[in-house]
Amino acid sequence: MVKVKVFDSSAARSSKRIVDPAPVTDAKAFYDVVESRRSTRIYADVPVPEDVVRRAMDAALKSPNSSNLQAWEIHWVRTPEKKALLAAHCLGQPAATTAQELFVFVARPDLWRRNNNRMIAHLRSSPGTPEKAFQYFEKITKIVYNQGPLGVFRPFKWIWFTVRGWSKPTPREPIALAHMDIWAHKTTALACQTFMLAARAEGFDSCPMEGLDSHRVKKLLGLPRRAGITMAISMGKRAEGGIFGPRFRFPSDDFIFEH
Repeated sequence: MVKVKVFDSSAARSSKRIVDPAPVTDAKAFYDVVESRRSTRIYADVPVPEDVVRRAMDAALKSPNSSNLQAWEIHWVRTPEKKALLAAHCLGQPAATTAQELFVFVARPDLWRRNNNRMIAHLRSSPGTPEKAFQYFEKITKIVYNQGPLGVFRPFKWIWFTVRGWSKPTPREPIALAHMDIWAHKTTALACQTFMLAARAEGFDSCPMEGLDSHRVKKLLGLPRRAGITMAISMGKRAEGGIFGPRFRFPSDDFIFEH
């Protein structure tokens, strides 16, 4: 049974916080996976076992996500005909045309209410759930994520959060349908990264692809208008020449700041 913990500010201020033992991990193994993950542009003719794919997808669905509303979908495109079409919709890039497996990670801001109701049902079936947890999903999420028909609540939410923000820290987003898209894409992108790291941990490679025709991809997958394509990801074993040169990154001082 999943235990739900609700933030308690008084506990956080306590000077006698005790360590809650976590599972033992292998840091070196993780950093080896991070270092060896590369975007693979050409794949070898080596199949990916189905159990490897399913473990990687399951790992992706364990990714952190906003309010545990899991506003994502993974579309594993398996039939030869659809794979060929998806590769063409990915502009025919070799990372798609030579891939053993192809996936599309989809952001679903339109499913927040369905998933919110699922969370409420889960909490009701979990003995000992704190009342604050019910309040969060029965009240707070419905205020934060509900934008109204065609986003009609936007001006009212903007006024409310702006005025409230004059006197206390206040979340400023999402207050529009566009903000909901960003919200869902952020969550889905976390799943994408977990998926690619899982693939590498299994000894396989991947490539995230944003160069695609999102309109045609949505039509291919039968997605509704409010769904968004976060990225396509290919998977397989890197072929000779499939990695385009050594990894290059700009100096970390340009991106890491301490305050």
